[in-house]
Amino acid sequence: MNVLNNTTLGQFVGLRFFLFVMASVLSSTVLSDELNLTKLKDGGIDQWETKSFVDTTQYTLSENHGRLSLKAFSSSTASGLVLKQQINLDETPYINWRWLIENKLTSLAERTKKGDDFAARIYVVIDGGWRFWNTLSLNYVWSSNQAQGLVWDNPFAGANVKMLAVRGQDDVVGQWYEERRNVYQDLITVFGDQGSDEANRAAYNTIDVIAIMTDTDNSEKEVTAYYGDIIFNNL
Repeated sequence: MNVLNNTTLGQFVGLRFFLFVMASVLSSTVLSDELNLTKLKDGGIDQWETKSFVDTTQYTLSENHGRLSLKAFSSSTASGLVLKQQINLDETPYINWRWLIENKLTSLAERTKKGDDFAARIYVVIDGGWRFWNTLSLNYVWSSNQAQGLVWDNPFAGANVKMLAVRGQDDVVGQWYEERRNVYQDLITVFGDQGSDEANRAAYNTIDVIAIMTDTDNSEKEVTAYYGDIIFNNL
């Protein structure tokens, strides 16, 4: 029978302790690389500012199918919730959220100014600062009338604001959908590859603003939507 001497035993215990510490560090790293911007159950949405364009969409915390959610009700209104926070997409490139709409905005030409309304949208902004013409915004929208995956220029803002139909005309109302997008790659795809990894990171690596909006000011219709937590991570 093999017997561990004191030196061997000490080495074994030391190795186990080292592995335990490394596992704890790795676990902490994973957790630190997840950024929940809403924290609905903790009232984190209170940190978001209201930005009104036409009257005020009603945003309230509400249960839906047993899930705590941010309920948005719009009746000829257009206002959003805005969070000014820099997100390093090199560290946390993925945005994750879930959403549900109770009804669609039918008979809208969403690619025109008159029809630029969406039951639900989440958008990210790269702030151009004093060079405002460099400001870029990508809108992840739930489109009532466009095909899923379609991208187009916003009719009011032009090519600096892109609309991407994450959900489209064939998706079902009253059902939760879980979403996950690589924001960094989406920015490159919709606004253009700058020719090198270095140039792409200089152009797209940091976003400055995240917003939520449900709006029906152009169509003068009513719509209800629900949003879950908005989480950035690197997994």
